[in-house]
Amino acid sequence: MTIDKTLAADIRVVAARALDEDIGAGDLTAGLVPAAAVSTATIVAREPMTMAGQAWVAEVYRQLDPRIELDWHHADGDTVAAGSIVCRLHGPSRALLTGERSALNLLQTLSATATATARYVAAVAGTGCRILDTRKTLPGLRLAQKYAVRCGGGSNHRIGLFDAILIKENHIVSAGSIGNAVAAARSLHPGVSIEVEVESLAELREGLAAGVERLMLDDFSPDQMTEAVRINRVEGNPPAELEASGGMMLADVRRVAETGVDFISVGALTKHVQAIDLSMRFEND
Repeated sequence: MTIDKTLAADIRVVAARALDEDIGAGDLTAGLVPAAAVSTATIVAREPMTMAGQAWVAEVYRQLDPRIELDWHHADGDTVAAGSIVCRLHGPSRALLTGERSALNLLQTLSATATATARYVAAVAGTGCRILDTRKTLPGLRLAQKYAVRCGGGSNHRIGLFDAILIKENHIVSAGSIGNAVAAARSLHPGVSIEVEVESLAELREGLAAGVERLMLDDFSPDQMTEAVRINRVEGNPPAELEASGGMMLADVRRVAETGVDFISVGALTKHVQAIDLSMRFEND
């Protein structure tokens, strides 16, 4: 998976923050180990997963002690079986011990997001519908979790409030109408992508009349989505992209995708995170 300059800089910040909150003034327990001691350790997956977070683990140990060597047995995006060795590490024992929790916290959290995403992507396979994330990310891990979504085969929605416009219910109320809000968006931010959240077929038609590029169908039933797809094909000039949103559960997404919507956005990918069970075990050298 590609890591650009922006993400690389964020990885350094996230790793430093994780180490700082864990180590504080110093690791009292690791100090019991002789300074010259060298060890080999393995990170093992205790349950099946889709991996994400390799660069975060590497950065944790780079910041602690660049002498630590990491031999990855799997890459981000790989499906990993329970019981598999994910990575073998070798280097100063104190640094291996000090970084263990920070490294595993990041790897198990990001792999959880990638694993959840992969399940959703598999559920809609063959429909042409794409799974999107949302801004419902863990504070401080926005870019990291969006990377993990890509590792799981999903796609990213906007990163934040700055890179695209999503006009929602409260914006519409404040502006007076969908048309007013869209007109203001085009006037203030020409060329920026605009999406409008709609809560009824009537609002869908307002969005189509405004020529919006994408419409978010909020809490539509599958029957309403099917009708929205039909209206969009007939009345859209050109048709808008349609995104289904609102409490999308794994058991339901196949039926939603088969209505013909283009995207399904799922907040659960990043906010309902159940960390993957990973462990680090030292070997006898």
